[in-house]
Amino acid sequence: MQYNDKMKHRLNRIEGQVRGVLGMMEQEKPCKDVVTQLSAIRTAVDRVIMYVVGENMEQCIRDEIAGGGSAEQVIQEAIDLLMKSR
Repeated sequence: MQYNDKMKHRLNRIEGQVRGVLGMMEQEKPCKDVVTQLSAIRTAVDRVIMYVVGENMEQCIRDEIAGGGSAEQVIQEAIDLLMKSR
């Protein structure tokens, strides 16, 4: 699978958020503020996972159909990946 610039950009933003939280911790910011930012990071990671799985699933389904197979197994694998990520 090819990972496009949109995926990489999202991860770069998350990396910046993590650095920001580390800075907040070094500055001894309130727990509530740190947890709020950590929750935002988790949401951003979840969105990247969904995006990567969605893009991968589309390509896998196309490949499976082109090979004469059924898309059902690919869809189940994608669902399993999403369930494992939570």
